[in-house]
Amino acid sequence: MDNLHETYISLGSNLGDKFLNLQLAVNAIFENVGSVVKISPVYETASWGFASEDFLNAVLQVKTTFSAEEVLRILLDIETKLGRIRNEEKGYQARTIDLDILFYGSEIIDTNKLQVPHPELHKRRFVLQPLADLALTLFHPKLNTTISELSQNCEDAIAVEKIQRWLKNPQAEYTISTYNFIAIEGNIGAGKTTLATKIAEDFNAKLVLERFADNPFLPKFYEDQSRFAFPLEMSFLADRYQQVHDDLGQLDLFKDFIVADYDIYKSLIFAKVTLQEEEYKLYRRLFELMYKDTQRPELYIFLFQSTEKLLENIKKRGRDYEQSITPQYLESLQKGYLDFIKTKAENKIKIIDITHMDFLENRKDYLEILRQISAD
Repeated sequence: MDNLHETYISLGSNLGDKFLNLQLAVNAIFENVGSVVKISPVYETASWGFASEDFLNAVLQVKTTFSAEEVLRILLDIETKLGRIRNEEKGYQARTIDLDILFYGSEIIDTNKLQVPHPELHKRRFVLQPLADLALTLFHPKLNTTISELSQNCEDAIAVEKIQRWLKNPQAEYTISTYNFIAIEGNIGAGKTTLATKIAEDFNAKLVLERFADNPFLPKFYEDQSRFAFPLEMSFLADRYQQVHDDLGQLDLFKDFIVADYDIYKSLIFAKVTLQEEEYKLYRRLFELMYKDTQRPELYIFLFQSTEKLLENIKKRGRDYEQSITPQYLESLQKGYLDFIKTKAENKIKIIDITHMDFLENRKDYLEILRQISAD
């Protein structure tokens, strides 16, 4: 997965329904740029540098996978869609919406199109005040000082007044964190880990990822399934059982819920496909002893993906030992998952068809998945 970049964006409006313009901008940034972590209070201030209507201003803390240049392009597009008209006149002008990148991580960017940190932010009280509300100790990498110090030393005499209306965070509409434990499942290559990681990052969840990279039997299994299936499934069962008790049993006071990229029941699904009949009977007896003592997810999400797309994803991620996986093997696993889902009623289960989605590259696809997860 791409790295997340902590970005601070200022918003301003002094034409039309100013508060609505700010809210629409927040919504558009969430939909197109990334998750909105925090929103400052809204401040009213006189126009800065020219005579016009008073402004409403705010600052957002956003996490995004886009580059700073891509964020700038998206913000300019949002401004246009919200009615901002740019002309050739010099100087400051009234505007329906004004969006500026203040910080992009700790990077210093100086190009013809973009300067980050914003070169004027330390001179503007209407930027520093809402920014200080979000990140008083944020360090300015070019001026080598904090926002707190910049605020204290700012010579801007224009008053800023906090209004009594708060912008809404559109992320709050997704009710994912109402669950204590969510398991995301799917076939090999469906994108379980990617989705679990994105949800954990966006919703302050404790992330539990299956430990499979160090399993010595996995590469051998794909070379000789009949010989290594049983030791592979037994080692996975032992490791998953241990991880369920270690990771799920430890309370994290700083996280809102737990999201995992697997459910321990997958052990039985895979075993039924890979093991001989007598091996499977023995395995199932051991599994049932362990399963009754494990925590079950309150929400079980199954990512349904076509076999063709699964094979494409497997090839793209490039694990050598997976390249011999056959369509028949994937279809057997898919059937095993769907048979399991049909028989389970104690958990809330949601099947999400992601065959025509790319939630890693397309944020709208990701938001559609969140919408389906949140829907009653």
